[in-house]
Amino acid sequence: QVQLVESGGGLVQAGGSLRLSCAASGRTLSSYVVGWFRQAPGKEREFVAAWSWSNDAYYAASLKGRFTTSTDNAKNTVYLQMNSLKPEDTGVYYCAAGENYSGRYEGYDYWGQGTQVTVSS
Repeated sequence: QVQLVESGGGLVQAGGSLRLSCAASGRTLSSYVVGWFRQAPGKEREFVAAWSWSNDAYYAASLKGRFTTSTDNAKNTVYLQMNSLKPEDTGVYYCAAGENYSGRYEGYDYWGQGTQVTVSS
């Protein structure tokens, strides 16, 4: 079983950047596909990006070009770099781990607690 902890959220002005971290313990993330999801108030949790240790990266079409995933093997951590942030990017961001890639939250077995991202206009 793997435990996930997100960090790096905060308040940023529109046009700014943030880098979220998803640190794993218990098992190495190389055993999983790591997904990023976000949830705005009153909305469903939506897919943001995913990364597999075969170096395949997947992005929501609307976010591709602004968001990028990367990893640090030594730290067992996956990152989500978010650039050119917009107020509509506001929400709680979660990382999740699953055995296979999925663009749906049901496809992931392990979840972090989430980190709040707020983008002001």
